[in-house]
Amino acid sequence: MPGSSAISVQNVSKTFGDTTVLRDVSREFEEGRVHGIVGNNGSGKTVLMKCVCGFLPPSKGRILVRGRQVGRDMDFPDDTGIIIETPGFLPNLTGLKNLELLASLRRRVDKQGIRETIRRVGLDPDSKKPVGKYSLGMRQRLGIAQAIMENPSILILDEPFNGLDKNGVAHMREVIKGLREQGKTIILASHNQMDIDELCDTVCEMDAGVMTMVK
Repeated sequence: MPGSSAISVQNVSKTFGDTTVLRDVSREFEEGRVHGIVGNNGSGKTVLMKCVCGFLPPSKGRILVRGRQVGRDMDFPDDTGIIIETPGFLPNLTGLKNLELLASLRRRVDKQGIRETIRRVGLDPDSKKPVGKYSLGMRQRLGIAQAIMENPSILILDEPFNGLDKNGVAHMREVIKGLREQGKTIILASHNQMDIDELCDTVCEMDAGVMTMVK
């Protein structure tokens, strides 16, 4: 339900050697809303998302997902779908086979569910084309399918429309609107102001590791 906090970022800083990438970032991301993060490359957006996902530990501060601290109470927040940077897949296998392998790790989605998810993002589950022959846009669609196939309640989407043509972007916006209607909590980083304007309930800006609220 909107109002309660799904993700709580508390005074988080991150340094790599002498370089400070996040500077005392604090933010409550409410349940059931789409939260946009805008900012140039190098502004700290991706690093913040990696900290939320448990891929990078904060140098200072803490991050709670549903009241549990990432890196202390859990290595990786459960019930979370993620697309950060270019999705990595096995190039010699089909999209369906790649997702079936990933799904076998947690066994939360059956083969029918995987096939439906592939269709939902505009790909053909019966295609024999290996992922190594996919276009960038097809790879991105498969990455989104991977993030949503287990029906997680939280989604962390870093530039999810990268490489998509105009029709692909329009299609994926509709997918994300559908996820919002289901009550998912979504953190979305995008360079495209139209994505942010059309999809996001709240917007904050990252600049040189400092976060400010815009909307």
